Amino acid sequence: MAKGAAFDDCIENIDIGGPALIRAAAKNHAFVTVIVDPTDYGALREAMEAGDGATGPELRRKLAAKAYAHTGAYDAAIAAWFARVEGETFPQRLTLAASLRQTMRYGENPHQAAAFYAGGDARPGVATATQLQGKELSYNNLADTDAAFELVAEFAPPAVAIIKHANPCGVAIGATLADAWNKALACDPVSAFGGIVAVNRPLDGATARGMAALFLEVIIAPALDDEARAVLSAKKNLRVLTAGGLPDPRAPGLTFRSLAGGMLAQQRDALTLPAETKVVTQRAPGNSERIDLDFAFTVCKHVKSNAIVFVKDGATVGIGAGQMSRVDSARIAAWKAEDARKAAGEAEPRTKGAVVASDAFFPFADGLLVCADAGAVAAIQPGGSVRDEEVIASANERGMAMLFTGLRHFRH
Repeated sequence: MAKGAAFDDCIENIDIGGPALIRAAAKNHAFVTVIVDPTDYGALREAMEAGDGATGPELRRKLAAKAYAHTGAYDAAIAAWFARVEGETFPQRLTLAASLRQTMRYGENPHQAAAFYAGGDARPGVATATQLQGKELSYNNLADTDAAFELVAEFAPPAVAIIKHANPCGVAIGATLADAWNKALACDPVSAFGGIVAVNRPLDGATARGMAALFLEVIIAPALDDEARAVLSAKKNLRVLTAGGLPDPRAPGLTFRSLAGGMLAQQRDALTLPAETKVVTQRAPGNSERIDLDFAFTVCKHVKSNAIVFVKDGATVGIGAGQMSRVDSARIAAWKAEDARKAAGEAEPRTKGAVVASDAFFPFADGLLVCADAGAVAAIQPGGSVRDEEVIASANERGMAMLFTGLRHFRH
């Protein structure tokens, strides 16, 4: 299956006897010891040496459980292959299999036990990455690192994303990674402290030196050059991962979320911008504004809803995330931008002349007006509100350009 063999060849290679024998042996574990993993040979040898050639019931039960999990994973792989062949995105019975990669000290909080499972997907990312150095990755580290790497994979130019608690606190593209790093960090250097950083190019020494000057938890990159590795090796606790490539943001796939007594499954949000967007205001965005609008809307896809993102010159300058009202996200984004400006000692507001993106429509004009008051000159949003005309009229009154995408990017 992994080699892309023809249907008949895959059918011919479905094993019948092997799984049947393993399952029968596991059922009969009161009298039979069944082994499906070579890593258990040592435990088997020790038990036989201690038991004069026999094994104890506790080991046999443990190995029987492992055997059923093994044949179950095999059947799950076959079922998933059949579903793909039949074009079933959501089969009647969903079968999943994953292997334990790491038992963690705790989960989101110290009182929660946690573990990391790898599902066998070859998608480059945190589950397939190699950790070069640093402390053991935590539950939150893994979640944030995944979010960061998926974000930077969206961009063709050199890109850097800094993530804190699953939300970006700075994202930028630049002529070089070092340029993108400096622009991303400038967005919110306070929140970047202790953050997770992802890049979409092999990490070079110059960029690594800039990163090493700040306390970070994790850096993930497709690769590191020798100079970058030498620079970061001095930061013993810094976790450094290489993924060997970038995930394809357009690739199909499912994401899951657990519920009490069940789970939700949905297709990965593999879209960013439609082929055509609609200019709905009297003024159309200029070329540079359009580039920033596209960038802002792409970043917005990776910000928790309600999401508002200010962008200027290929870099975020203010991000408002996860608020219950869109106008509050707009206020927070503007406030964060102003706070960073003051800390940097800059004279002009960073949002002056910026563009702004919203992950969903503005239900009222108030959120857009907060952005306009902050100095935004163009906006991009899905549209579709019953008050679209009111929002468009407000944009026209402020001389703003605005695009409707017809595409929403909620992220909960």
